[in-house]
Amino acid sequence: MANSDTANPQANGSNPPPNGISADEIALYDRQIRLWGMKAQERIRNANILLITLQALGGEIAKNLVLAGIGSLTVIDHGIVTEADLGAQFFLEANHVGLNRAVAARAAIQQLNPRVRVNIDTADIRLKQPSFYSAFDIIIATDLDSNALELINTATRLSRRPFYAASSVGIYGFLFADLIEHDYVIERARSNVPTKPGRESSTRSVVSVTPKAGDDKVELVTKRELYSTWLLASDAKLPAEVVRSARRRRVVTPILSCLRALWAFTGVHLRPPNPNDHADLAQFTVLCSDKHKALELPAETLRSEVLRSFLQNVGSEVAPVAAVLGGQLAQDVINVLGGTQQPIQNFVIFDGGAMEATQYALHPDGIELGSKLLSSADVDMANGVEATAAAAAMGMFGPISVPLVDASQVISLD
Repeated sequence: MANSDTANPQANGSNPPPNGISADEIALYDRQIRLWGMKAQERIRNANILLITLQALGGEIAKNLVLAGIGSLTVIDHGIVTEADLGAQFFLEANHVGLNRAVAARAAIQQLNPRVRVNIDTADIRLKQPSFYSAFDIIIATDLDSNALELINTATRLSRRPFYAASSVGIYGFLFADLIEHDYVIERARSNVPTKPGRESSTRSVVSVTPKAGDDKVELVTKRELYSTWLLASDAKLPAEVVRSARRRRVVTPILSCLRALWAFTGVHLRPPNPNDHADLAQFTVLCSDKHKALELPAETLRSEVLRSFLQNVGSEVAPVAAVLGGQLAQDVINVLGGTQQPIQNFVIFDGGAMEATQYALHPDGIELGSKLLSSADVDMANGVEATAAAAAMGMFGPISVPLVDASQVISLD
């Protein structure tokens, strides 16, 4: 049974008013209020965030959001603390081994900011019904396999809630955003050429343009970003402008291909590949090659040393990488809540070897994005969520087609 434990926001002796921000909160958050404004801080203060899985990356996200002053953070994690968790998890200590991860970390999270309500749920997220997500303003899932992300994202779409997914793979990692449809306002100087409403790109459009009150030299431009789901985006092609350019294809990180191969492999085996197992190595190598070809990337950019490095990092956590990814995701959540900055669209691939975090807009061709993806098919899928969730908890996801390979197909990692 799930355990729910809610912190008292009045524990520090301050009782924030039901409307607006108290004087002590203004003093506490003064620097960030100067950055994004009082209205944005009020929206942040009222935000109810769900964070799924509290490993190194989840810990960084929790830290940044709690320090920013969100209203409440609910952490759901049915995992148990192991000695491996202690290497990159600053919320955990040696005496926590054997305890539930979220329960063990709760006191340290709460200590960061007593004003934030910290709730703990020890249930398996895959057993939650779609209605569970409607209680939250934003859902963040970390370090889960692709099958689980698909299940959760389907539920968040049905609840019309923004969804983030993220994972660290040693010195590599990714961020993904499905904000469905997100409007934000850019304040900028008016130019001699009037800004007109209309489409700017395949995902972005200008909704409206209004002069700033009291300053006719400044305009407020409302823009809208459209998104697709994890299921569609995680295997979508690169944008046409990238595919058409040989130079741009050459600089696309091969880590994207490696991550897609990892998602496919874990979708079949419900575990990551073992680099010391020849069969795993063969299958993963071919998957990487196939994903690289599907992205229409040059074969020479998927070198054996890239595969070797990626496989050596699978299953590990590196604290600095978790800090970088967690900081970027948390900042994007703050930007989305504030509504004054352009959000992630829609993947960020982090390559710690090259020290690059590159954004890619990955969407399927010929499909309308945004809320129009909330079709009758999504509703039909909801009818099977309970059975799918139960199957997920028992490791019974349906198989994904993966080619059989022999030893001659393996790229040498020696």
